[in-house]
Amino acid sequence: MEKLDFLQSSMDWKYAHHYEMRVRYADTDQMGVVYHGRYLEWFEAARTEMLRHHGLPYKELEAQGISLPVIGVNCRYHRPVRYDDFVVIQTKLSELSRLKLKLEYHLFVQDDSTLCAEAITWHCFLNKDGRPIRVSKEVLHFFNQLIR
Repeated sequence: MEKLDFLQSSMDWKYAHHYEMRVRYADTDQMGVVYHGRYLEWFEAARTEMLRHHGLPYKELEAQGISLPVIGVNCRYHRPVRYDDFVVIQTKLSELSRLKLKLEYHLFVQDDSTLCAEAITWHCFLNKDGRPIRVSKEVLHFFNQLIR
């Protein structure tokens, strides 16, 4: 069995990007459990790596004068993640308009394929001045290719 086969269980998630990492000691609290705020940092890393993987590093978006700040987040924690766990985060783009987008995340511990957390982040497109913008057709086309 392929090590990530358990992630392919849902067709909705079949084309999701997979980001893998090992939990560091610095990510945990005194009880040896990952601090809840770290998940948001991990989701940020997963989404930026998803963009890079598909050919548009976040740095390139910024060079075009576009930023994608988080305007909303929702995270459900199902079970604790601990020091030295190997974590896989699935990331997928689920909604898109010329003004904003929505990303979804599933976080698993690979050893037992347990869903530990799931989250949603909402982002809007801003220009260099921090004002909302409607993105170009080219940028919209890139993101449209990520929705399957």
